[in-house]
Amino acid sequence: MTSEPEQQWGVGIQDAFQRLWTPHRMAYIQGENKPTGPGADDGCPFCSIPAKSDEDGLIVKRGEQVYAVLNLYPYNGGHLMVVPYRHVADYTDLTEPETVELAALTKQAMTALRTASGAHGFNIGMNQGTVAGAGIAAHLHQHIVPRWGGDTNFMPVVGHTRVLPQLLADTRKMLAEVWPTV
Repeated sequence: MTSEPEQQWGVGIQDAFQRLWTPHRMAYIQGENKPTGPGADDGCPFCSIPAKSDEDGLIVKRGEQVYAVLNLYPYNGGHLMVVPYRHVADYTDLTEPETVELAALTKQAMTALRTASGAHGFNIGMNQGTVAGAGIAAHLHQHIVPRWGGDTNFMPVVGHTRVLPQLLADTRKMLAEVWPTV
């Protein structure tokens, strides 16, 4: 079945593709909620999140040295970050207790994501410095991105769009309920 292309102003050359809009991504692209400088008092969201309630801050688990929080701009549903409370940029500057708890919460996050969503695998890592891709380079954070067989489909590959099946508040609640106790 063929159809006439829909007229869409401002999207380039008219073609047969429909468009999915993700306007919430524009906030990230334009730098909303990004620090104005490298200091903890320069608007660092990772420093301000712990002062919020778990629900408002999307915090899934609080530890003594670090906390686990949902990413506002996730690559996949359930995309978490483990973040030290202390404003520190480089992994080598973590204290031993921070390093140990960052590793422990990463393991717990994997367990919670497997329990809650049946994740088949994970991308885990951190970008150290702006040149390495860190969106907020001044405050270290480790990403835990759940993956499933077939999750790289035509949407991100061709459409440059991610389909997230759940609201962040619902994902936070689901993961908090199954977070392992140690």
